[in-house]
Amino acid sequence: MNESKCPVPKEQQPTNEFIALSKSTVYSWPKTKKSLILVLIKIWIIAFIIFLVISSGSIYFKTYLLKYILLSLFSSLAIPLLVSIRLYLGWNHVFKRLTSERVEYEESGWYDGQVWIKPLVLKEQESLIASIEVKPILKNLIQIFSIISVLALSGILLFQYNNF
Repeated sequence: MNESKCPVPKEQQPTNEFIALSKSTVYSWPKTKKSLILVLIKIWIIAFIIFLVISSGSIYFKTYLLKYILLSLFSSLAIPLLVSIRLYLGWNHVFKRLTSERVEYEESGWYDGQVWIKPLVLKEQESLIASIEVKPILKNLIQIFSIISVLALSGILLFQYNNF
């Protein structure tokens, strides 16, 4: 953005928000689908171990070992599910700011919300960034969110309708 014509503070400009999010350690995970899947699997394994330790104190589950392990396995899916939702919300926010015709910003931090209408050239540039860079990330996150949801729901159905 041309700083002389743009009243939006530098850190609130959509392009700069995109760059900051891309350089962030956590939010850079979904840039490639493979790296996101590997990180979520690592998170799932760690959560599984934690859930296994927590539920190991139950006397009921000591008699039903298979049920104990499966319950920990399916309930630990909640953690990668929440991580993927958080990643989606962050990237979706940047996507909306990049594709919007207006930029809402605050100059002084005293909640004095202002609105700036983007010039056509900037709007086209940011729309291109949104469609080439951010849209595939959102698509990957939705796919992975769907897979985790299906796994979690299948676990719920397994425990709802089967007696071990």
